[in-house]
Amino acid sequence: MKRGNFYRVNKGNKYDSKSHRVFVVVSRQLVIDSKFSTVICAPIHSKYDGFPSQVEVGVEEGLKHDSAIYCDELISFPKSILTDYVGALPDEKMELVNTALRIALAID
Repeated sequence: MKRGNFYRVNKGNKYDSKSHRVFVVVSRQLVIDSKFSTVICAPIHSKYDGFPSQVEVGVEEGLKHDSAIYCDELISFPKSILTDYVGALPDEKMELVNTALRIALAID
């Protein structure tokens, strides 16, 4: 598992009507490689609103259609459920995610 990898997660909760959603791992690699049991992820939605805390992604990254990473909706998942690998972000898109995370978290 690496920072920037996409995984399909079966949801089944009251906050999301979809049966599954793709998430991108945004935790730092040190945490991912540690014995810590969870990682922080950002959801990918098919709608892009143009917010600076969103990053456009699509088929180039292994997705079925154009989408956006929503850095304002971070969630922690157990590593054990991140098994359905979908794709990965190239370095230049990961830099855009880093910027979007700083904006979403109000970090200068």
